[in-house]
Amino acid sequence: MSDAVVTIDIFARTSPEHKLRLLTALQARGLTVAMTGEGVNDAPAMKRADAGIAMGKKGSEAAKEAAELVLAEDNFASIAAAVREERTVYDNIKKVISWTLPTNAGETMTIVVALFAGLALPITAVQILWVNLITAVTLGIALAFEPSERGTMQRPPRARDEPLLAGTLIWHIVLASGLFLAAVFGVYTYVIDRGYPVALAQTMAMNTLVVLEIFHLFFIRNIYNTSLTWAAAKGTRIVWICIAVVTAAQFAVTYVAPLQGVLGTLSVPLWGGVLIVAIGILFFVLIESEKQVRLALSRQRRVSDIH
Repeated sequence: MSDAVVTIDIFARTSPEHKLRLLTALQARGLTVAMTGEGVNDAPAMKRADAGIAMGKKGSEAAKEAAELVLAEDNFASIAAAVREERTVYDNIKKVISWTLPTNAGETMTIVVALFAGLALPITAVQILWVNLITAVTLGIALAFEPSERGTMQRPPRARDEPLLAGTLIWHIVLASGLFLAAVFGVYTYVIDRGYPVALAQTMAMNTLVVLEIFHLFFIRNIYNTSLTWAAAKGTRIVWICIAVVTAAQFAVTYVAPLQGVLGTLSVPLWGGVLIVAIGILFFVLIESEKQVRLALSRQRRVSDIH
């Protein structure tokens, strides 16, 4: 039964005992199993399944009592729609975490490294608080409204014991936060070495951090597919609204005199703005290239497993 259950698609004329054996065999392989039914004989298997689904109109009271879900319209298409929605919600939670942890780690490492190395802070504490305030309530929230990615229903189900913080995500946190650290310190050092004021160097470092977070947002929006498509670049309305808010806020704190006094910023010249955007593009190219290599290797492994 253990081998047959993964090689045979249809089992006909199954008894309640057979259904339980099929469920047990599937669950023994670490799979999440859903069971649909309407009669009294289906109740034991529905009770044992991870998700028992009963018919709301034709189903018996015993089946409804044993089930976790009841289809009000007896439409099996509702199950597929629910699975798709669940995968989308899970993906969006993962995207929010995948965006938040590297950005916060990059911000934290910038301060920690500067303190331990006895260096001047490339970004002041007030500026860090500002970046967290303006990006957390905009860019982070935007990811919660992402639509389903292409191929969502073609992906195999994740393992029952798969952690949210898997090895791939941990590696991305390390990679992205390291790039954040290098970019912020690089911009700060470059400006200081050219003889410009510390306040300008800190302003450019702060804006570099925000631009990196924006590019990181476009990367994270597609964790299973390439981000180099028109659909990916176009984004959603909420994404562009959030980016517009962040951009307007950054221009305000950079060029409006009263806000400059509060955050200790100076107006960034044109060459500085071009440099910041160029660093953001380079950051995006690096992390997207790493993703493409990782996805290609993953596809090769799946093909090898099939053969």
